[in-house]
Amino acid sequence: MYKTAVIGTGVMGQNHARVLAEISQLSGVVDVNEQAGKTVAKRFNVPYFKDYGELPKDIDAVIVATPTVTHKDIALDLIRQGKHVLVEKPLSNTVASAKEIVDAAEKQGITFAVGHIERHNPAVKYTKSAAQNGQFGKVISAHAKRVSSYPGRIGDVGVIIDLAIHDIDIIRYITGMEVESVFASGGILGIGKHEDFAHIILMLSGGINGLVEVNWHTPMKIRKLTLTGSTRYVEVDYMNQTIDISSSQFLDIDKTNLSQIPQEMDHRHITLKKQEPLKNELIDFLACIDKKQTPLVPGKDGLKAVQIAEAALESIKLKKLIDLQ
Repeated sequence: MYKTAVIGTGVMGQNHARVLAEISQLSGVVDVNEQAGKTVAKRFNVPYFKDYGELPKDIDAVIVATPTVTHKDIALDLIRQGKHVLVEKPLSNTVASAKEIVDAAEKQGITFAVGHIERHNPAVKYTKSAAQNGQFGKVISAHAKRVSSYPGRIGDVGVIIDLAIHDIDIIRYITGMEVESVFASGGILGIGKHEDFAHIILMLSGGINGLVEVNWHTPMKIRKLTLTGSTRYVEVDYMNQTIDISSSQFLDIDKTNLSQIPQEMDHRHITLKKQEPLKNELIDFLACIDKKQTPLVPGKDGLKAVQIAEAALESIKLKKLIDLQ
């Protein structure tokens, strides 16, 4: 059983620690906030460290769940030590630093993953498989809506890097297409220094468009993705792990009475067996260490998501389309 550690005991760090305590030998937690770190350490009966440099040398794998702007320095240190590393999304706050991390991991030959948790959602797994098998016909467009009220825990990045990056990755993943250009609009409606709402249009290589809508102003939490296919309309609910697949066709239409148009509807509601995406993610990470395989979300995909998110921010600033090719 691998010896693991978690750096950062915020919301995500606490959950990483909980799952790792179940599936590995959790051997330490790290946080500069002594009270927060010791609370988590006590809960799981493991040592607390104020500095990750104090972690035992025999630890095999480490989760980096610290603020985004700190990812680069911590990840590079761990990689140089030969540790296997999973960095919470986003990989970093800039393309340059994200690329530096990915290059270092490849050079060192360690197992490296990025915490894009939605890829491990069973609803996403089902939808990707169905899309690839042509069950929806040709995918024409994808629209993601990820909105909620402001989370007090976020302060170092805006809503694009924190939220939109999930769906930027998922749209690439499900369609299997690369983003060629980006146009975005957004801004600050609150009192923060980073954007808190945005609409991002992704032009993909297959000639289709993706739309990502995010904000921290909606008084309810929504995490949904819709796909328009040539034969099916698909609604994916990330939180409930359900998929609705619909189609319809017109029957004989009386052109003199358009108030009543007969339609034949076909609708399927699929409720999947509930799974915890984070647990799936960590099981995948540890299994890839053991089997020397590539994780479901390798570093290069984490880097690509940061590149697209950075292009969206540039588009808002310059008010123009940004080409990625």
